[in-house]
Amino acid sequence: MSDNFENSLIEKITTIAKNNDPINQDLYQKYDVCRGLRYPDGRGVVVDLTRVGDVVGYDVVDGKKVAIPGKLIYRGYDIEDLIKDAEATDQFGYEQTAYLLLFGELPTQSQLDEFREFLGSKRALPENFTEDMIMKAPSSDIMNKLARGVLASYSYDKNPEDVSIANNLRQCIELIARFSTLTAYAYQAKRRYYDGKSMYIHNPKPELSTAENLLRLIRPDKEYTKLEAEILDLSLILHAEHGGGNNSSLSVHVISSADTDTYSAIAAAVGSLKGRRHGGANKQVMDMMDNIKENIKDWSNESEIKEYLRKIIRKEVFDKKGLIYGQGHAVYTISDPRAILLRDKAESLAKEKGCTEEFNLYRTIEKLAPVVFAEEKNSDKQICTNVDFYSGFVYTMLNIPRELFTPIFAISRIAGWSAHRIEEIVSGGRIYRPAYKNVLERRDYIPIDKR
Repeated sequence: MSDNFENSLIEKITTIAKNNDPINQDLYQKYDVCRGLRYPDGRGVVVDLTRVGDVVGYDVVDGKKVAIPGKLIYRGYDIEDLIKDAEATDQFGYEQTAYLLLFGELPTQSQLDEFREFLGSKRALPENFTEDMIMKAPSSDIMNKLARGVLASYSYDKNPEDVSIANNLRQCIELIARFSTLTAYAYQAKRRYYDGKSMYIHNPKPELSTAENLLRLIRPDKEYTKLEAEILDLSLILHAEHGGGNNSSLSVHVISSADTDTYSAIAAAVGSLKGRRHGGANKQVMDMMDNIKENIKDWSNESEIKEYLRKIIRKEVFDKKGLIYGQGHAVYTISDPRAILLRDKAESLAKEKGCTEEFNLYRTIEKLAPVVFAEEKNSDKQICTNVDFYSGFVYTMLNIPRELFTPIFAISRIAGWSAHRIEEIVSGGRIYRPAYKNVLERRDYIPIDKR
């Protein structure tokens, strides 16, 4: 089959598909369909119950949303308290967060030490895995490679199909431990085979935290400062869980409800997170900020910044989609607690890295974006800066390449996914089967010789 014939065929069937699938938008209102499992006011449709986490951004009073300051809750505990505890005890907090999400209770120090030791013992990949599953089939996209690595792990598991709680916990803990290693090695392979750069394969160190190991594995010299590791650890804590309703966690529930194996469920979550509408938002923020920095002469001039933001909303500049990335959230209205916590830590890192001027630009945009949005949209809708606005900036100051931004999200969120996987097995018991309303009328069949 020639390339011309193939291209022509694809063009024809693409046209047929486009003409066949559009649905009249009025029908969604007619049949009271909650598109994206959301009500018209943006609230999510309640499809299940969870004890893993909660995302609080509004109250419902007399059937209407009332905005309140945002809160992120892990197993009943405010995320701010988890972070304060880690800082007070001078410990990296992601491992305690993973323990809490998995087991539902805060660990004692001895339990936490034991859990950390177990995680450390599982960070190295199985024998020959790196050569056979990563180096022999590198990918230009780290998330795709991570999903493949998760699925490949099935073949290295002596008991992959056992869906007992004990076996699932064992599998989930191993994945939590190995996600940073899988990501780092996939990145190194990508550097070598796609970027033509040197590849550095370092061994993970069992005694190091998840944040420390990731920085060690992606850097040629394996070096990092304590502040660098601390702020990456903070980011991992903040991204570890976000309620069962986010797309990737819902994917875990849906796939797990079919009574399949752990690796299939987690690979599906990775595929979901890869999407630009989900985990890829911080990269879009960085692309936007590149554009802003190129076109604004004086980063301290609020008037100049405000007018450029106005042009973005009017679809006159940048990607011409009318979006100020990193602003607004499906649940948070007044504030995103993750953004506040990461912003405060980012200020310290900006001083260490000599990026204070750029940090101040971010702060100015955070202040002005809601004002410009309200003026341009003639709306009283409240929007706040979300965590994606600052996470990319933090990773850039850590000299982490952009192709690793979303994989870092996955390294963190595997803890939450694992908790939702266990919860579905324990409390689910019924396969997800929502309804779709068919809106195409019945048709008489036409024999092929009469078409």
